[in-house]
Amino acid sequence: MGSERQDRMKALGTRLRGLRTDAGLTGAVLAQLAGVGQPTVSKVETGRMVPSADVLGRLSHALSLDEATAREVRDLLAAVEAAQPTVQAAEAEPALGSVLDVAVRSAQLVRSFQCVVLPAMLQSAEYARHVFDSASAATPEGVGRAVAARIERQSLLYEPEREWVFVLTEGVLRTWPGSPSLMLAQLDRLLAVESLSTVRLGVIPWRRAVPVMPRHGFSLCDREAVVVETFRGERVLDDSSDVTSYEDTFSRFEEAATFGAGVRELLLQVMTDFQALGDDATR
Repeated sequence: MGSERQDRMKALGTRLRGLRTDAGLTGAVLAQLAGVGQPTVSKVETGRMVPSADVLGRLSHALSLDEATAREVRDLLAAVEAAQPTVQAAEAEPALGSVLDVAVRSAQLVRSFQCVVLPAMLQSAEYARHVFDSASAATPEGVGRAVAARIERQSLLYEPEREWVFVLTEGVLRTWPGSPSLMLAQLDRLLAVESLSTVRLGVIPWRRAVPVMPRHGFSLCDREAVVVETFRGERVLDDSSDVTSYEDTFSRFEEAATFGAGVRELLLQVMTDFQALGDDATR
């Protein structure tokens, strides 16, 4: 059984889908009329995204809803926002990463900046296990399911119609859980992923000043939403001004990063440092 919040999200989505069908519109046409991305319409209608009040207003206007029906869908949104997940649902999966993992599945272009933790799509299974273990209310069973789901979603990296751009600070590569051997395997994975035609991997070396002081990691999904990561989980922002602001910030980080041969050289240097740490530990 889903949480009360999830049930109300599905109720809102089902109502909007019915209104769109009654209006004789496809999801793509509604998205165009409302000035939002088609994946946003799909995710809202299937109960996978809570629309902002602005997005709901745009959808209502595009559907030409009368005042009574517009008030009805606003009330459904208010009910979603007022609901809290049940304790059982909250404990079923570690919260960290679940929103982002779902968001990237429907995106064609994902741009991710990280200043502490590796991007979810680049994490090895053991690295991801440490990430999920650190989540509140994590259980061994929930962590195992979450890790398996994350690794399965990484197959999206190999789909030719998608594009991925990752920008990290060097500090991400040197902030490590577990053991040096875990990080050696993780860095080897980064080298393999960097060679994919669908992926651009950049690192801002510690010798280079950052253009903006990084406060947290975030991922842009297409040009319609940004997932902001915090200690308590993730928040999806889909207001156009928020997305534009994060796009501008990401561009500044991207310009400061090194790519290609430069990033491969840096990864190999960090691997050498971790190898030395491992050697020291065995002496």
